[in-house]
Amino acid sequence: MSTKDLKLKEIIRELAAEFFSRQSNRTSLITITDVELLSRNRRARILFTVMPENQEGAAVDFAHRQLTDFKQYVQDKSRIARIPYFEVAIDKGEKNRQRLDEISQKSSMSLKSIK
Repeated sequence: MSTKDLKLKEIIRELAAEFFSRQSNRTSLITITDVELLSRNRRARILFTVMPENQEGAAVDFAHRQLTDFKQYVQDKSRIARIPYFEVAIDKGEKNRQRLDEISQKSSMSLKSIK
């Protein structure tokens, strides 16, 4: 991935974090974790996690409804020449990493109690 692509990803990630933080009704915590650039940067998938997890469906629906406004926000707040088509998704990789951390901590606590 080129430096230009990395910079674009970071700009979109920062703007998404600002935008969704401002637009959220605070019933759940939406954390933007990554941006995937697809189709030669014509599409950008914004990945995020949601706490509590039982609010994921509502958060995805909310984020999807906000994409038109988010595109306008990106146009207003950045100098990106060609704004990509945005889509949103839950970051499954981050969820799996968090779950592995949780399991690791539990197993390390179990080992300490055995000793």
